[in-house]
Amino acid sequence: MEGMRSMKRAVVLVSGGLDSATALAVAKQDGYDCYALSLDYGQRHRAELDAANRVAAHLGVVEHRVMKLDMGQFGGCALTDPSVSVPVAGYVDGIPVTYVPARNTIMLSLALGWAEVLDADAIYIGVNALDYSGYPDCRPEFVKAFQMLANTATKRATEGRPIILQTPLIAMSKSEIILLGTQLGVDFSMTVSCYQADNKGNACGVCDSCRFRRQGFAEAGVPDPTVYQ
Repeated sequence: MEGMRSMKRAVVLVSGGLDSATALAVAKQDGYDCYALSLDYGQRHRAELDAANRVAAHLGVVEHRVMKLDMGQFGGCALTDPSVSVPVAGYVDGIPVTYVPARNTIMLSLALGWAEVLDADAIYIGVNALDYSGYPDCRPEFVKAFQMLANTATKRATEGRPIILQTPLIAMSKSEIILLGTQLGVDFSMTVSCYQADNKGNACGVCDSCRFRRQGFAEAGVPDPTVYQ
């Protein structure tokens, strides 16, 4: 019931992957009423948005919104441009073509707007600076810079009530994230991490994201619930 909810509210970015699912579980543990936000940005498959719906429902968010913003119109990224292949050969020097330009900046900006409307105290995002494929918008430097922006740009902050950007997974390995999520009751079988999953959410097993996920479960000693193609 509405009257029984906490006065603490947080917007949580939920992609459908295991990191964001764990970040959502942490926000719940921290005592927040959670409002999940996902972005339909023109990604290769709908499976991760279906996964985001499952995760949000399973972890009991107050509301889950999916915003459509077709970043695929710009192209230039393997996750949004059909003409660019998802790499499967392992690590390459530099930032891989699976990097979606400005994605986290855009998603956090949308989350910041909703947080202001909700009078929320925090935004949670599952960025990780260890197993992150070299993406520049997963680094602590980016998080610090966005917090400065939020402190400058929002009504709440100018009134002395800043919205805090929470990144509980940023210094954790994939195995540590999996162990934490397991402890908090995350059902990882609901999540999809693969860059090129099929319509059922079955993973390719060879992209970077699949490799990080598979290795994480192995190192954590937790059975991998992923269904591979």
